[in-house]
Amino acid sequence: MDRLREMEVFVAIVDRGSFTGASEKIGLSVAAVSRALYSLEARLGAQLLARTTRSVRPTDAGVAYLDTCRKVLDTITDAEANLASYNVNPVGTLTVSAPVLFGQRYIAPLVNAFALRYPDVSINAVYIDRTTRLLEEGVDIAIRIGHLGDSTTFAVPLGFVQRRTYAAPAYLAAHGEPAHPRDLVSHDCVSFTGVTHPFEWVFSENGARLPVRLHPRMIVDLAPAAVSAAIDGVGITQLLSYQAAPEVQNGRLLPVLPAFEPESVPVNLLHVERRGASGKIRAFLEFVTETLRRNAQLQLVEGAAVVDATAPASSR
Repeated sequence: MDRLREMEVFVAIVDRGSFTGASEKIGLSVAAVSRALYSLEARLGAQLLARTTRSVRPTDAGVAYLDTCRKVLDTITDAEANLASYNVNPVGTLTVSAPVLFGQRYIAPLVNAFALRYPDVSINAVYIDRTTRLLEEGVDIAIRIGHLGDSTTFAVPLGFVQRRTYAAPAYLAAHGEPAHPRDLVSHDCVSFTGVTHPFEWVFSENGARLPVRLHPRMIVDLAPAAVSAAIDGVGITQLLSYQAAPEVQNGRLLPVLPAFEPESVPVNLLHVERRGASGKIRAFLEFVTETLRRNAQLQLVEGAAVVDATAPASSR
């Protein structure tokens, strides 16, 4: 088996998470997939995959080699596509990842419009409230809310969101409004693990970080669940500003402790450096970037809680 085919097999195993999945993806028998992987590891003199009875994942050497394999295969795919037509449209499969609620509200409509405009691109949209690993999981584009630390990616800044605290009018009427973050210890609280530590919420006072220890009444792992609980009066919750924007606009939630909001949180669109020149990725970047930058929910100034003037005062 030639080297390119072995690379393709290796990438397919990582992407599908198993030899069987790779077999189905590239049309080889499981035995042929195994032989290709063993041949590749023998030629390189390195173990690329760590296998257990339950999982297959790349070793450190495998992660490093995976990047090279994807680059080579992407280059070949793009070269063949360019030869097919001088004015070739983007082709191939594009994998896009975003937090669930942000994806539902802002990314899914753009993905749908992109799919209609570029019919030769197949879309794999992954909406999940955890940080996806672009290289290891084969993700082309990821929306990341939070500070970055991944040197293997290129980041396209989109804007900022704010971590804010909310409660229903009925809850505040019954329990009173906290005047200081430390007052939350005597209130019922709903912690959303995608934004805060369940037992410690972070605020800012006089420019300094102010952590507050809590004993939450409820802990949830989805933003819509936190919004629903707060609306129903279960307690006060802390969310990213866009996650509660519709409920603030219709008066079902009110912001509390606005003077103690922590610094704003950056929102970036990430792609892996090796794929920066890929036609499908370049087209998607051009298609969505400016639209997202104009989104009123991302129009915060770094380090400050300044929102669009048309927005009323006050899931990832």
